[in-house]
Amino acid sequence: MAAEKTKTQSAVHSTAWLLALLGGAAIAFYFLFIFLTWLLAKAPEPIGSRADLFVEGARTTLNLTVWSGVAGLFVGVVVGLAKISKNKIVRAPADLFIWLLRGTPLLVQILFAYYALPSLIPSIQLSEFSAAVIALALNVGAYNAEVIRAGIQAIPKGQTEAALSVGLSKFQTMLFVVLPQALRIVVPPLVNNIVALLKDSSLASTIGLLELTLAGNRVSSETFLPVPVLTTVALVYLCLTTAVTTFTHFLERKLK
Repeated sequence: MAAEKTKTQSAVHSTAWLLALLGGAAIAFYFLFIFLTWLLAKAPEPIGSRADLFVEGARTTLNLTVWSGVAGLFVGVVVGLAKISKNKIVRAPADLFIWLLRGTPLLVQILFAYYALPSLIPSIQLSEFSAAVIALALNVGAYNAEVIRAGIQAIPKGQTEAALSVGLSKFQTMLFVVLPQALRIVVPPLVNNIVALLKDSSLASTIGLLELTLAGNRVSSETFLPVPVLTTVALVYLCLTTAVTTFTHFLERKLK
């Protein structure tokens, strides 16, 4: 009874800590966008008068990263677990999924999601944002699956055998013994995937989604001043990647 109580308290504490961390990250990004809005408004032309456009594009870029990153993590866990299954019927679709998504360009996948999916499934009507999230999530999910698969296989088999010998089911062993240990191994490469995802989201501009790159292209086309515009776009991307990297590194240290 005491052990169950301790386990429950630990789960509650971990959940509260994670929620507090996510809340802190949301507040930090809120103030980051306030700072970017103020800073870009003070910049010389052609940036200052179009600061809102850059901030809107940056906000869309961050939303793309968050939504596709969370969905891609879920996809990666599911496909990664299927990848290590001994059942060929379960493992074969996972192998095919990873082969297709890692073997084709992300740009083609985004175009396929936006233009081809509605043609193949007429009942589906996707906005630019939804199509980009689907393509980015599936793409990063394929890479996450390989990371998670490698992390799970890095855990000594003796851990699994010991857990099964004390009466845990295979599901409990995976959830409470293997995955927590694998998490410490897979966090660094998953962080790299998130940062790469943030930069890869620029490809969503090809389907007309007003993210940071497209915002910069529009200003550059209007003003014929590519150097200051593209420099500003690069600096805003640098701010976003720095913020995301700082958050994920803090999470990584806490998990250790």
